Amino acid sequence: MGAAVRAAAADAVVTFLWVLCASALGASTAAVTSYLGVQEGAGGHYSLLVTASLLSVLLFTFDLLCGALGGASFNPTDFAASYAAGLDSPSLFSVALRFPAQAAGAVGGALAISELMPAQYKHTLAGPSLKVDPHTGALAEGVLTFVITLAVLWVIVKGPRNAILKTLLLSVSIVSLILAGAEYTGPSMNPANVSILPFLSFCSLCVCLLQFNVHG
Repeated sequence: MGAAVRAAAADAVVTFLWVLCASALGASTAAVTSYLGVQEGAGGHYSLLVTASLLSVLLFTFDLLCGALGGASFNPTDFAASYAAGLDSPSLFSVALRFPAQAAGAVGGALAISELMPAQYKHTLAGPSLKVDPHTGALAEGVLTFVITLAVLWVIVKGPRNAILKTLLLSVSIVSLILAGAEYTGPSMNPANVSILPFLSFCSLCVCLLQFNVHG
């Protein structure tokens, strides 16, 4: 039981940090391209290169962090896929603790980045949203999640042993699939990522209703 609780706590911390850092990728890309003098809209390829580079650094850092924390995870999809592929065999009690811990960490990270993000970069916090009909969106998410899970498992199990090359392959795969899904639902493929925006919207609604009741 103690090991399961520690794993859940590690998942919560890592997911909090992941959402906090990954949500800042858009702002970081904008800051870097602005520093390099790349005009917005004219240097799309440069922006993609910067994003992929930053994501590679982020993935490499979190790979080390997750390893140091005993195999912590920040993506419920990857966690479930590893279990289904036989790469991990956690107990049912551990799974029941770790999934909610990851969701709680994601919500905490989203709340933190929404408060810490400078005003000029607030627009970069836009997350996944349905841009097509629900059936098409569900199909797109299913296909994209299947492909990214397959790609991640292949890179981890059959890919190169070099950690840097492995991280580069993962980042290129993720950026490519985010671009492929941009016209459907945007950067999703992670249940924790999808759940945080509705939660924040719900919190905003509660605050507005509370203010209305107090002042009304």
